[in-house]
Amino acid sequence: MLSIRKSGAALGAEITNVDLSRETSHELFNAITEALYEHEVIFFRDQNLTPEQHIAISRRFGELELHVRADCCKPGYPEIFVVSNVVENGKPIGARDAGVIWHSDLSYMREPSWGSVFYAKEVPVDSNGVATGDTMFASTTAAYAALPAETKAKLQGLKSLNSYAKGYARVRKGGQKLPPLTEEQKSKVQDVAHPVVRTHPATGRQCLFVNQGYTTKIIGMDEAESDALLGYLIAHISDQRFVYRHSWRAGDLLIWDNCSTQHCAINDYDLPQRRLMERTTLRGSVPY
Repeated sequence: MLSIRKSGAALGAEITNVDLSRETSHELFNAITEALYEHEVIFFRDQNLTPEQHIAISRRFGELELHVRADCCKPGYPEIFVVSNVVENGKPIGARDAGVIWHSDLSYMREPSWGSVFYAKEVPVDSNGVATGDTMFASTTAAYAALPAETKAKLQGLKSLNSYAKGYARVRKGGQKLPPLTEEQKSKVQDVAHPVVRTHPATGRQCLFVNQGYTTKIIGMDEAESDALLGYLIAHISDQRFVYRHSWRAGDLLIWDNCSTQHCAINDYDLPQRRLMERTTLRGSVPY
């Protein structure tokens, strides 16, 4: 019997008494989906999944995206994007510092993803055996609801420009820069405009939809006004009132609703502390 334990934060809940390696009934899957819409981030501890099972569970939610960085996908499984600091034969096996700034996945696409299914295979620990590499999640619905009425009115009808190139070009840990995007990659991730406030397609809730990682400006504003408003909104979304911090364990399967959340990975570990996570991404729809 499915059981739900709330995190105590503005979002987040643990689902217990569910073994996702077994066939999931229609009724159980509906209950899981309802929990995701209500709590925006849900997770299951102590799961033991094959790549095929991870993909199959993800596909119950809808069509899967294939990431633009094919070099970071699991060999033989293009649906699985690898997030890891592990290096094999002198080559990273995945994205080494993905998500270390607040962002909403694929907000730079015409149809941003509506969610991700993230499986923890190896979790780094410090010298005291305490897990590192936590991920923070912010509820953009709670953040929007907490805005003053005059700010909500100001945001109605505004659009922002979102750019993959912005996030890709940033300097990584240790001063690292990634090689330039190829022309083919650029063609797949052209800048796109989205509403600053989007409506969740399933719940109808209003969500803030600008983020530190990929939003470059508010369309129709001069640079100073745009920067000021974006700065205010980005800081507001990540306020601790709206944040759940997840401490990973190996075997965690965590699902986040990308319409109503943003996330940020905490990069407080380094080799020989190994981190290996595998993510599937759920295709979304055009924000409105």
